[in-house]
Amino acid sequence: MNRPISLPTLAGQTTFWPPDNALRATADRIRARLGQWPSPSIPWRLCSAIPQSIEAHDLIILYSTTDAAQAESSYFAAAAGVLTVADKTISLQYGDKVYSLAGARSDAWLAAFAAFLECHFMPHDALVLAHAWRTDNLAANDAWPVDYEYFPRVVGLDQRPNTAFATCPWQLGLYPVVPNADWVERLLELGVKTLQLRVKTEHSMLQAEIKRAVQAARLHNAQLFINDHWQLAIEAGAYGVHLGQEDLSTAQLHTIANAGLRLGLSTHGYYEMLVANHFQPSYIALGAVFATTTKVMPTAPQGLSRLTRYVQLLKEKVPLVAIGGIDHAVLANVLATGVGSAAVVRAVTEAEDLREAVAGLQQAFEQNVGLRG
Repeated sequence: MNRPISLPTLAGQTTFWPPDNALRATADRIRARLGQWPSPSIPWRLCSAIPQSIEAHDLIILYSTTDAAQAESSYFAAAAGVLTVADKTISLQYGDKVYSLAGARSDAWLAAFAAFLECHFMPHDALVLAHAWRTDNLAANDAWPVDYEYFPRVVGLDQRPNTAFATCPWQLGLYPVVPNADWVERLLELGVKTLQLRVKTEHSMLQAEIKRAVQAARLHNAQLFINDHWQLAIEAGAYGVHLGQEDLSTAQLHTIANAGLRLGLSTHGYYEMLVANHFQPSYIALGAVFATTTKVMPTAPQGLSRLTRYVQLLKEKVPLVAIGGIDHAVLANVLATGVGSAAVVRAVTEAEDLREAVAGLQQAFEQNVGLRG
């Protein structure tokens, strides 16, 4: 087998092995209709045959069970990822994770996969979009996939609870995320009606802290979500809990649902949005929209363009909360995407004048909600 040759790419990076001019032409045509996106930081190469020399940025695509069995060998260790393609499923082994999707897909899915990689989406999210891509999109005014009916389902997830999670308002309003009950009480006094208590470290008074915050929220007829500590939230009778994707394998979702608590789930892209929506939570958080220093994020900032697309896909299915690096300066732009709520952290906890900061945020929110009707 000859060594791979260098080919021109969609925008200087993405290419195919073996060389396929028709595939690249289709990918170019799709990419041209997807709008302005940053170029990828990784020079992906899609290999539908096994190259003699596997590079660290290669995504190896296997179509036979024999090739799939070989994927377990160390021969593929140098590749960025391995996709195993069957009639109704595609599994992507990327890093230490496996992403498995099921559903119908276009014959042009591989070209679409290349196009979405070129739009700076990571492989698991680009694969979701490629699954949802249809050739008819090229004839539409907006070629981006936004019809949830065409999006795949994630394979291997636990069943959702038999009892549905309690609902919450579609527009949760200004949503501060704060570190202790003192902050909860201060913001309640300023008229904030939706909050999240996110205690970063466990301590001996945690149970009392959560109970105190829940009681204060109840007195003010406010909606308080407890981050992570779902058992203590149930015990205290909280309005709801907020969990990350990593909590889905350990938290007892049926217990939370049976207790009548609302559930919010964090997401950081299309694949995690599919995972979250499978469980039909009370709301889905989309982030981080902008860079944030309040916690270590698993992905780069999503930005307003991605947030807009996420909202278009999910806005009629579940209440949505934008989170990550949001302050007064960007709040109007965030709400202009159509998202129903915006979570803030430093915009309140580091405000020089808390009362003035909250009033400004509330006013900006009300004005933009009014513009959307």
